[in-house]
Amino acid sequence: MRQVKRALVIGGSMSGLLAALALTRRGIATEVFERAAEPLTGRGAGIVAQPELKDVLRALGLEADRDLGIEVPSRVMYARDGTLTHRLGMAQTMTAWDRVFHLLISAFPPARYHSAKELRHVKQDEDRVVAHFADGTAAEGDVLIGADGIRSTLRQQFLPEVAPLYAGYVAWRGLVSEADFPPALHAALFGEFSFCLPPNEQMLGYPVAGPNNDLRAGHRRYNFVWYRPASEARELPRLLTDDTGRTHALSIPPPLIAREVIAQMRRDAAQALPPQFDAMLALCAQPFLQPIYDLVVPRMAFGRVAILGDAAFVARPHVGAGVAKAAEDALLLADVLTRSGDVVAALRQFETARLPAGERIIARARRLGAYVQADLKTEAERAYAAQHRAPEAVLTETATLDF
Repeated sequence: MRQVKRALVIGGSMSGLLAALALTRRGIATEVFERAAEPLTGRGAGIVAQPELKDVLRALGLEADRDLGIEVPSRVMYARDGTLTHRLGMAQTMTAWDRVFHLLISAFPPARYHSAKELRHVKQDEDRVVAHFADGTAAEGDVLIGADGIRSTLRQQFLPEVAPLYAGYVAWRGLVSEADFPPALHAALFGEFSFCLPPNEQMLGYPVAGPNNDLRAGHRRYNFVWYRPASEARELPRLLTDDTGRTHALSIPPPLIAREVIAQMRRDAAQALPPQFDAMLALCAQPFLQPIYDLVVPRMAFGRVAILGDAAFVARPHVGAGVAKAAEDALLLADVLTRSGDVVAALRQFETARLPAGERIIARARRLGAYVQADLKTEAERAYAAQHRAPEAVLTETATLDF
């Protein structure tokens, strides 16, 4: 059995870079192949930098404690009339997708990161695995890691029966420049992790870095997420249909969201949200829509191929675990591959450890999200929904991994 010398990583976003850096730090020559031709920057969505993520970044030799994000001291809950009803001291680091991505890609050798490489399929035998790309090229390695997200080509090849499952609700998300906040609104919202709970809905928001990871006061942004129920048969297709009449699958690019869909969302905000959140939402020029999905796989290892991150498990965002989960996947994967010369056995060991971890996060996220679902099908879902209508439960349990 030969030692792993060369690894291929499919997917150049967060999960792929975490895996590639972990493997590279163990002395394994690693190449990353990303389907997009353009740089993966400018996304800006907010992320709670969980302690587990910081631990993995430190293990990779990255500066997890310097300029990672904005420290918020507490969580607050607003009633419909704008009254502050609850406050909970809970210090957390609020960062942004761009900030963590920049940290990762800056540490990876540019010559080993290949853009515009759309995977078609992989082939493997006892000694090697080969990735074949849409441009006619191929790459060979000892092991191949699928980190290509919710639309994973790798997962589709090995688990064609597995597909994302719509959760029964959507999230309106967006970013607002700190400079656009009037002083009173800034004082009310910007310094904390803020929530409100309209009936069967949830709005939350917190500060993140500004463009180009700018953390200077006055140059930052406010990230919001508004969860709203939407039935799969009727409302979801309407939300995903653009002004030309085309209905998009899974998600819709922000500029293509129909004008009337956005206008209706703003009218609903005026009726449902506290005045602080309604005023903040009005400042967002381009909100985007995220249908919420679950994805669970029965396997993560397929011979010399493994999948991780969102290619394997997609949890509803309430736990705030997506990046932390991918980071822990990456670290364990590198560990098992460097401890064993048997790639197949190492990947089975990785799968045995990480399948239960993914299942726990999925179960937790489903419990937290039951309150927002359009349809509650089981008694357990109704019980979870009742529990997470309570402001105390939302403030204590949202975006924490302490379970």
